Amino acid sequence: MTRKRSVSEEERKLFETAYKEATPLAPALLVKKQPDSRSRKTPGGLNGRTAERLKRGEIDPQARLDLHGMTESAAHRALITFVQGAWSRGLRLVIVVTGKGAKEPAPDEPFSMDSRRGILKTLAPRWLSEPELAGLVADVRPAHRSHGGAGALYVYLRKNR
Repeated sequence: MTRKRSVSEEERKLFETAYKEATPLAPALLVKKQPDSRSRKTPGGLNGRTAERLKRGEIDPQARLDLHGMTESAAHRALITFVQGAWSRGLRLVIVVTGKGAKEPAPDEPFSMDSRRGILKTLAPRWLSEPELAGLVADVRPAHRSHGGAGALYVYLRKNR
């Protein structure tokens, strides 16, 4: 059973005053702004031309980080340091090599857990979207075959203001 809250006369007058003085939202604010058809922004923040050039491998990365052979915690620290340093130097496109990860367990490890295969490849995009780096990163996508393909990530950084 719920009890109805009683409202004092003072609360009622305060509400009525605030309600009368409140300005209604302008109709323009209620309508969602339609995207301009001329600007072809992709969800990651790149314009269409840059995204297409990345897809074709036409832009060379300005710096490279290779995470091969690193532990998870060392790779995480290295990635944070690398991206922050690249952004502070004003770089726009960097590449992070994670490796493809093994598809099959190694012959000498018949009972290894498949979920641990390619862990850096799985975690690197997640780390790049964490609050520490999310403000610096405009887009993350698999690299072109000429730059490492599925074993590497393009990290397109926001402009350093």
